[in-house]
Amino acid sequence: MSAGKVYIETYGCQMNEYDSEIVRGILSNRGYEITTDLDEADTIFLNTCSVRENAHQRVLKRIETLKATRRGNGGLTIGVLGCMAQALKQQLIEEGIGVDIVAGPDSYRRLPELLTKVRELGEPGTELKPDKFETYSDLFPTTQSGTVNAWISVMRGCDNYCTFCIVPYTRGRERCREPENVVEETQALAEAGYKQVTLLGQNVNSYRHGRHDFAALIHEVAKVDGIERIRFTSPHPKDFPERLIRVIADNPKACKHIHLPAQAGNSRVLKMMNRTYDREEFLTLAHRLREEIPGLSLTTDLIVGFPTETREEYEETLSLMQEVEFDSAFMFKYSERPGTTAAKKYPDDVPEEEKTQRITRLVDLQRQISLKRNQPHVGQTFEVLVEGPAKREGQLMGRADSNKIVVFPDQGQQPGEFVSVTISEVTPNTLIA
Repeated sequence: MSAGKVYIETYGCQMNEYDSEIVRGILSNRGYEITTDLDEADTIFLNTCSVRENAHQRVLKRIETLKATRRGNGGLTIGVLGCMAQALKQQLIEEGIGVDIVAGPDSYRRLPELLTKVRELGEPGTELKPDKFETYSDLFPTTQSGTVNAWISVMRGCDNYCTFCIVPYTRGRERCREPENVVEETQALAEAGYKQVTLLGQNVNSYRHGRHDFAALIHEVAKVDGIERIRFTSPHPKDFPERLIRVIADNPKACKHIHLPAQAGNSRVLKMMNRTYDREEFLTLAHRLREEIPGLSLTTDLIVGFPTETREEYEETLSLMQEVEFDSAFMFKYSERPGTTAAKKYPDDVPEEEKTQRITRLVDLQRQISLKRNQPHVGQTFEVLVEGPAKREGQLMGRADSNKIVVFPDQGQQPGEFVSVTISEVTPNTLIA
């Protein structure tokens, strides 16, 4: 007999997606049924992110909607998991928001007990104590959908303490899984039919376990039969020794795509962000990566409107984009996150209207650069890993080794298959074959 039906919604990064799979596994092993039908669930968990304000606000609005649902379902249990739970802590319960369970990223093993506490005792369940040893290394997610890409968390936490980021406070300090354990999970995924794995960590290339660094880990994962592609996210520019660059360049399974978060183009702003590199150091690394890894696709993260950023300093971010020519970028307006060093020390003094103007120019420039970077692909042939149907009827979509999206005619190929295609036209965001 089922202990109850649980529905999980995930917000934020790939690490949260992976954590949701861990939660599903823990609850399934304790007799709970995982459902994809919200209406039949008696427990709803929101696995949350608090890195950016928009994710935070989405979750709060979602809780309001679920509270309305509760009025017609007195037995519904609502829980908030993950980074937002850790950041807001007791506030989620004490302010009458309507949450029964609040559990941080290190507390998922306690969820069955917290559910029992809510249902049998009628008391809120809260577990937020950080655990510097928890890696969930004995819990391989077993319910990932599809057979295309599987996420593998190789480490948890972060030691960087960028001033705008809440992650070190919500996920704790860095701790890494044993390489043998990562390889074991990779083998299980390959046996399940997965062709590609993405290695995850808040600062994934700082991975170190004994004598194994991140380059060694990629090398070991690449030995697994059945795995054809290896990706990773997100790295930090400070952790790119020659050994890692050579593995990416030389190992055919290592995808020739690096997401290299710049965050800003001005050295003073980067110092305020505690990014540990300046503009010139970033540019030197970006050019070095392009030179040593032929055909590399380089993407980035950028923030506009960080406290005290002047228009002249913002212009340096634009010039950095023009010099590096990122293939694509995730771009954000700075939003103050409670508990961060920036929120404590630096007034959010760039007007919202100015932030909007700055990001609009950033987006427009990146579209031009992306189109320029994609145009040479016309006439080239790529091996594409099929992911599924494209938006346009009769078309499929997949990704090239570079992680660029490719759309091509549906000729019966199935997700997880590789297909050779020739590019006929491009847009800033898509290669059309």
